[in-house]
Amino acid sequence: MDPITRWLKRIFVVVLVFCIAIFIWGTVQTYQGSPPIPSRVVSAGGRVLFTSSDIIAGKAGFQEADLMDYGSVYGNGSYFGEDYTALLLHQVAVRMNSLYAESIYHMTLGQLNIGQRDEVQARVQQELQHPNLQNNVLTVSNTEAQAMKTVLKSMAAGLIVTNRQTGYSNPTSLTPQSATSVADFLMYTAWTSVAHRPGQSYSYTNNWPYDPLVGNQATPQTFIWTWVSIGFLLAGIGATIYFYFAHITDPVEEPGKVAIERFPTLTPSQKKTGKYFISVALLFLIQIGAGAMMAHYYAERSGFFGLNILSLLPFNVLKAVHIQTAIFWIAVSWIGAGIFLAPFISGKEPKHQALLVDILFVAIWVVGISTLIGLYAGIKGWLPGNSWFWFGNQGLTYLQLGRFDQLALFIGLVLWVIILGRALWPALKRQQGLGSLEHLLLYSGVSIAGMYVFGMFPVTWIMNSFTLTDFWRWWVVHLWVEGTFEFFAVIAGAYLLVVLGFISRKTAERSTWFELILVFMGGIVGTGHHMYWVGEPWIWLSIGSMFSFIEVMPLLLMVVEAVENRRKMKGRQNFPHRVALTYIMGAGAWNFFGAGVMGGLINAPLINYYEHGTFLTLAHAHTAMFGAFGLLGIGLIYFALRYFTGDRPWNEKAALWAFWLYNVGLLLWCLLNFWPIGFEQLLAVFTHNYVYARSVTFYNQTTFWQWMRMPGDIVFTAGAVVMAIDIFIKVRKAKTL
Repeated sequence: MDPITRWLKRIFVVVLVFCIAIFIWGTVQTYQGSPPIPSRVVSAGGRVLFTSSDIIAGKAGFQEADLMDYGSVYGNGSYFGEDYTALLLHQVAVRMNSLYAESIYHMTLGQLNIGQRDEVQARVQQELQHPNLQNNVLTVSNTEAQAMKTVLKSMAAGLIVTNRQTGYSNPTSLTPQSATSVADFLMYTAWTSVAHRPGQSYSYTNNWPYDPLVGNQATPQTFIWTWVSIGFLLAGIGATIYFYFAHITDPVEEPGKVAIERFPTLTPSQKKTGKYFISVALLFLIQIGAGAMMAHYYAERSGFFGLNILSLLPFNVLKAVHIQTAIFWIAVSWIGAGIFLAPFISGKEPKHQALLVDILFVAIWVVGISTLIGLYAGIKGWLPGNSWFWFGNQGLTYLQLGRFDQLALFIGLVLWVIILGRALWPALKRQQGLGSLEHLLLYSGVSIAGMYVFGMFPVTWIMNSFTLTDFWRWWVVHLWVEGTFEFFAVIAGAYLLVVLGFISRKTAERSTWFELILVFMGGIVGTGHHMYWVGEPWIWLSIGSMFSFIEVMPLLLMVVEAVENRRKMKGRQNFPHRVALTYIMGAGAWNFFGAGVMGGLINAPLINYYEHGTFLTLAHAHTAMFGAFGLLGIGLIYFALRYFTGDRPWNEKAALWAFWLYNVGLLLWCLLNFWPIGFEQLLAVFTHNYVYARSVTFYNQTTFWQWMRMPGDIVFTAGAVVMAIDIFIKVRKAKTL
């Protein structure tokens, strides 16, 4: 074995154990430091405002109505509606200021002079920041209780009324009683965002959201760890580039040998993957349709080009469909590509493999259709009792599907791993050791299936604490994407380069293990950058920010490799896989730009404190999710389709046209929508407060840029249509010839 590869494997094991240990420690700290849920919230006069049962029931109602796909809590969720945490906090503070102005000075707040107003504001801040929580009973002043009562009544009433001016559609799953509980839950999140932790000078959410009225501003830890992390990033980039060129690459290395000569006859299981690729095209078009409609709501909140469809297709329904179909089509592209590659890798086809592939395909569509129906039925309140949890919509962004569908999807992923393992088994026996590319490909499949489990804690019902619910949600959303998805992306990309003869197996294994060290170092503990402001302890500001910046390093190497691969491809005459490699190189470039540059910038605590939940996050999400993993999935599909076509005429124009339309569409989204609105929104937070930056008042000032989303939508959709037609034609020809 290559000695450098051997050492890299050892370093990888040490890094993996170290990162898992830190993350386990962070998990324990999170459970110990999550905000308490008071058994009762009472006024100084003894009146009960709401109880822990109301908060817990309200959290369930919040999820059932899928309000997280309309607005957000702690800044997490959708950015179409207001952030409920920030809104209720600000409204209570405004009301308290007015009440104290009247009770102390017998004047309205506007009639007070600057000194009087400062005195009132200081008193309000003192009460909000220093709660009287004893024996798990929260006692608030009569003034704060009166303010809470007014705000709670207004919020509960608003939750069950359609408001076309704000684009809010009444979720019929809510009743007046459950809406009251939801308001109680939202008020609880507002309390945690301003109430100081015992013995500390900052709130349970590290003083997020920014709101001068209540005294919330960035903490010293937020400031310090931003600069420490930036220095850590610069040093890490230098070390990564040096080690890569000094020890990984070999400037005099002979080109690799093409592993698959010409176009061998496809096995039965490989032929079955054609319907997977057509499914990808269909799911992609559904995702784009839902995305275009919900994007239009930002410009015209009351309907769709004058059509009153707000109640028929509410924003949160479209958002849930948009996200779930994105996850589905990317997963299906990888599942299909993995099934297709496996016989080439092993050289054999297991018995009944084609039958298992058919069974998996049916299972995927059953789960997909069940999910789409359940999303709509759950929000509309069509499911009796608690069945919404099992068959409806769990109301957690990225994990909207019901628990039954989650379990079914997990079983489907396990079946995929079994199919993959059966096909790879001969190759696994041929390769010595457990660290070959073939072994790593199987491990990546196992990790994709295994990591999904953590989004199902607890299995039979939802958690009481939103902080802990969101903590486990990110175990899937981040660790699935930044960890196991990156794992698969690195292995699949490296193996294809070896198969195509671009690099030798030795160099591929060196670079793979080096990149995996960086991927897992940043991808595991880097999950902490999602935990700055959701009630977790401040430790995530330190380790979360530093390790998040490491995520940039493997992505930088992907750009370096993309440039080198493009140079090699241009030197090949009649290279048959130009389409596939073009998409894979594009995935590497967008991975660095979308996940690395834009993701790295907004991960810095001091920036994220003001940026959290703005349009700049949308820029990161779209360019990273599609640019990195979507383009990779499409590239793998076209790699397979080239073998479907074989020696027959191969037309690559449509696929390349689609590729460039996608790239132009992504750029137009950023230049004409995400960035103009996002930077203006960032400035609005900094100069006003977070509530204003997420209000309809602010969004109404960005109407022009909201409409400018259309050019990018049109160009991007054109690429998807061209690609869908191209995939259908290529699969159909392969079936009929």
